[in-house]
Amino acid sequence: MLTILCAFASGSRANVLDSLRYHAGLTLTASSGSDTPFWLVSNRQGLSNVRSDFGYVRLGIDKSMTYDKRWSWGAGADVALGWRMQSVFTVQQLYIESRYRCLSAYLGSKELPDIFGANGLSSGNLLYSGNSRPIPQLRIGIFNYAPIWGLKGWLSAKGYLAFGMFTDSKWQKSWYASDAKRTEDVLYHSKGLWLRNGNPDVFPLTLECGIEMATQFGGISYRDGEIIRMPHGLKAWLKALVPMGGDASTPTQEQTNVQGNMTGCWDFRLAWTPRNSDWAVSAYYEHYFEDHSQLYVEYAWKDGLWGFEGRLPSNPVVDRIVYEYLYTKDQTTSVYWDKNHDIPEQVSGRDNYYNHYIYAGWQHWGMGIGNPLVLSPIWNNDRQSYFRTTRVQGHHFGISGSPLPWLGYRLLTSYTRNWGNYAATEYGGPFDKVENCFSMLAEVTWRPQRKVLYGWEAGVSVAADSGSLLGGNFGVMLNISKTGWLNLKRNKR
Repeated sequence: MLTILCAFASGSRANVLDSLRYHAGLTLTASSGSDTPFWLVSNRQGLSNVRSDFGYVRLGIDKSMTYDKRWSWGAGADVALGWRMQSVFTVQQLYIESRYRCLSAYLGSKELPDIFGANGLSSGNLLYSGNSRPIPQLRIGIFNYAPIWGLKGWLSAKGYLAFGMFTDSKWQKSWYASDAKRTEDVLYHSKGLWLRNGNPDVFPLTLECGIEMATQFGGISYRDGEIIRMPHGLKAWLKALVPMGGDASTPTQEQTNVQGNMTGCWDFRLAWTPRNSDWAVSAYYEHYFEDHSQLYVEYAWKDGLWGFEGRLPSNPVVDRIVYEYLYTKDQTTSVYWDKNHDIPEQVSGRDNYYNHYIYAGWQHWGMGIGNPLVLSPIWNNDRQSYFRTTRVQGHHFGISGSPLPWLGYRLLTSYTRNWGNYAATEYGGPFDKVENCFSMLAEVTWRPQRKVLYGWEAGVSVAADSGSLLGGNFGVMLNISKTGWLNLKRNKR
């Protein structure tokens, strides 16, 4: 905020107005069936609701950073007024950011793109997919690939470090059942590092690999009258940064394993991107892990998300295509044992992805932070806070195109088979029979080309579900928005 005040005080008010952009939009959804269709809820940064028939008005203003100077700053504020939403008033984004050369930082709540997936077409990254509301945080790092000095662009790196806090304490108390596990004042930590081998300006083949880790720590857990207060002092912050076991003030399992709910994902991508060409292809693999099991190659990496993305030469039919295969059935097998004095052997297993015995799991405001095909707790009819089906096998397909300069479309289809989970009945346990789910989305977006309608956009989305997991749902979503600049002179141009 101090940066903004200094910018105005320095006499650059006109320049600031030139770069201030506003956004206003209206979203309305009508559905038939027990719930809103899956793809009208998922991967929408948490601005959605599983309950049929909802809507909201969204207002925002932002200043984007520029990359033509060594130093730049930006900021944004974005709120929503909702009807039949999780909250009537939502502060979706509120942040300030700055950049010097390749080093960047931001403070606050900001919607972030899927770092590895094909935004808009992918089912979603296994750790961060854009499925839940942003988590307020301080994030510092190199957000875009920067070449490592002396290697002539053949090896680049990016990464970040972040600490923050979850904001859904009151919502959990009001939404989940009285006997459900819920948490308050939970802290957040995340970090990531990626390397890219290859220079796309010289040769089109590049290989990317990296690791991203996140931890829920601190806070208070409530369940059936039991209260667990997790440490939140400096040692807890350090143990979130460098995963270590807890001390005597934590439950026994935290002492023998890792303090807090530690999750992570390995990322790999091989891409062929010819220079000065409008086509490209890439294949990627994401491997999810929790705590130490599956972090290394001690156990076979059977679970993960395999994907293919193609950007096609310019044509009026299809410009991008994505296929993904999701498999999470193994989870280091169904057996788990922590060694002790009597049996000094440790066996990892029964990972129960996204769930945790202390925390409400890898979710924010009821929406899974990871891939939404692992169904979020918000869908639970009994209002329990766990992910009831974490063992999933699924296929996902997406295409997009622009038949006309002012008309675009997007098609998504997903099919999953669900086995429940390996855990005890407190998490629902295995399903009696495999439950299937088919979900689709067809979306058309109109962007008028006339000057008088500059900045306007309208879209219609039709979605449907079928199968035993979600039942039969059908819905329609209408979006109308206007984007422009606050400087009136710029608008006239």
